[in-house]
Amino acid sequence: MRDYTIGEAARDSGVKVNTIRFYEERGLLAVPPRSGGNQRLYDTAAVARLRFIRHARDLGFGLPAIADLLELAGHPQAACADADAIAQAQLAEVERRILHLTALRAELLRMLDCGGGGAVADCRVIESLADHAHCAGPHDEP
Repeated sequence: MRDYTIGEAARDSGVKVNTIRFYEERGLLAVPPRSGGNQRLYDTAAVARLRFIRHARDLGFGLPAIADLLELAGHPQAACADADAIAQAQLAEVERRILHLTALRAELLRMLDCGGGGAVADCRVIESLADHAHCAGPHDEP
């Protein structure tokens, strides 16, 4: 089993050094032992855990969900239903954000479609941003 310095663990996992420290503070990663020179030393399991966390973050999972998934991963014989439920909740959140972004896109296209050019005094973009009543509907984050 190999030991990694924090810089090596960061490079091999794709997680920044400061983020590794943050994950340690949050309890997602155990604080590692230190070398005689007082350097943190991570084992291969810690680097694999960092990769897991990074991949979960890339998929948009929040830290509480990642903590739950890591706990589940530590019990390989347990049923997968809890992990499925966490992933289903994340999928629902992604779908909600897609709907929101689609509405934002439509509103921006509508603003731009109302004619361009001319003076700022007659600019539909400026007019819409200055007065929400010019918008087709609500588009703030629900």
